[in-house]
Amino acid sequence: MSSQDTFISHLIELRQRLVRSIVAVVAVVLCLLPWSRDIYALLAQPLLAALPKGGQMIATDVIGPFLVPLKVTLLVGFVGALPYVLYEAWAFVAPGLYAQEKRLVLPLVVASFLLFLVGMSFAYFLVFPMVFKFMASIAPEGVAWMTDIDKYFGFVLTTFIAFGVTFEVPVVVIVLVRTGFVSIEKLKEARPYVIVGAFVVGAIFTPPDVISQVMLALPLWLLYEVGIVMARFISPPAGASGDTAAEGAEIGSELNKADARPEQ
Repeated sequence: MSSQDTFISHLIELRQRLVRSIVAVVAVVLCLLPWSRDIYALLAQPLLAALPKGGQMIATDVIGPFLVPLKVTLLVGFVGALPYVLYEAWAFVAPGLYAQEKRLVLPLVVASFLLFLVGMSFAYFLVFPMVFKFMASIAPEGVAWMTDIDKYFGFVLTTFIAFGVTFEVPVVVIVLVRTGFVSIEKLKEARPYVIVGAFVVGAIFTPPDVISQVMLALPLWLLYEVGIVMARFISPPAGASGDTAAEGAEIGSELNKADARPEQ
């Protein structure tokens, strides 16, 4: 089979796997549609619990009461179908990986998915209640604190992504160490800069309050430390490069002996 035929076959396989992934997401979303209002109510619960007595959320758009629950259902459906989507991605790239790479990539993919869910859960169960209670407590007297449902969804989505990506730090650190891009000693030396950068990231990707900034910066720093600890167990063997050099020297010695033999 020529290289062009191989390339075309890979494109066909990629298209098939993308179609199956999209079908899986759509199927999960369709199954969840009858409960779209309940799903949105569950997502809005942290804010509703913090609103003052008689407070409520509002919709300033005519079709907002329909679109926002639909968006929430799409988000939940995508997360629900993500394990199958990741499986399709793994099945596509696995044939081109070495056995050692397969042993590393599959656990990292699973860990990435689980850590992203943990980050979203951290934001939902810990960050949202504290932030919303803080916002309700500082609202001036006589001000009705009511939030548009579309803006609330945008806030929640941004926060979920920020915390989900933050919780991927151990995976990033492990990959950097395992590929030899950076050493554990260098990561330790960069610790002060990481701490400062964590608070900068918290200030950029969270609402303008100290609580949410600290609650993003501290996990970012702690997860960086966890990544360093975990990287010790899967770092490249120290003697790998030396073994390779020894093998090269042995092959070179054999070639020199062969050249030195007198012709028969």
